[in-house]
Amino acid sequence: MEGAYAQPVENHSLPRTAAFFDLDKTVIAKSSTLTFSKSFYQGGLINRRAALRTAYTQFVFLAGGADHDQMERMRKYLSALCRGWNVQQVKDIVAETLHDLIDPIIYDEAASLIEEHHTAGRDVVIVSTSGAEVVEPIGELLGADRVVATRMVVGDDGCFTGEVEYYAYGPTKAEAIRELAESEEYDLAHCYAYSDSATDLPMLEAVGHPHAVNPDRTLRREALARGWPILDFHRPVRLKQRFAVRPRPALLAAAAIGAAAATAGLVWYASRRRVATA
Repeated sequence: MEGAYAQPVENHSLPRTAAFFDLDKTVIAKSSTLTFSKSFYQGGLINRRAALRTAYTQFVFLAGGADHDQMERMRKYLSALCRGWNVQQVKDIVAETLHDLIDPIIYDEAASLIEEHHTAGRDVVIVSTSGAEVVEPIGELLGADRVVATRMVVGDDGCFTGEVEYYAYGPTKAEAIRELAESEEYDLAHCYAYSDSATDLPMLEAVGHPHAVNPDRTLRREALARGWPILDFHRPVRLKQRFAVRPRPALLAAAAIGAAAATAGLVWYASRRRVATA
């Protein structure tokens, strides 16, 4: 299974099912939060030193993944960094730069899987450790049905306090999935999950169809031992370019109907000419 990306997905109309996707390095090629660091710097939210440190953190994240200790350090750093930020300003910056920054780094393979799950009647849920202000617009861009993300405490002044209200990480992701399964009546035994990190093992273990995507060393070892599919996503592509190259099924159907109608018209026209000539 290693190296494949388009594994067939079964269609289960009943009971309800869902596909749960980690975001960073699973659906998109970088860290969603760190990708906006330059925009936050230009918007005056962080200084040059913080921007450079964030860029280095992004490099470390991409080069070797992030284990539990690294994720904890990243959480503390980002929590302290965003203290005092105006929430509406953050949302505005993300909205203004979303397509320029995120659209080019969406994996084509992940976008295809999202489409396949929707076609099979399955909900698509993004489950990410990044903040809701970043993840929710990305989820909307991807066409996700729901989003689970980290939430920061917001003070009466509309600014982040630096405290974390809900941290979507490790076992907490699995708990969120189980809660969603109960409220939405998902049958987890028939649900799918995708992640690149061993820190998401609890989430992967919670469903009947776990998949390791671009896995770190620990997750790859676990996936091989458990017989889980290992998927290789490596083709970031803009959604507009993707749809231009690979039209949606509805567009293909419309084209086929149009071609059939044109053919029928030519046949009718030819038969009329034969009758008129006779």
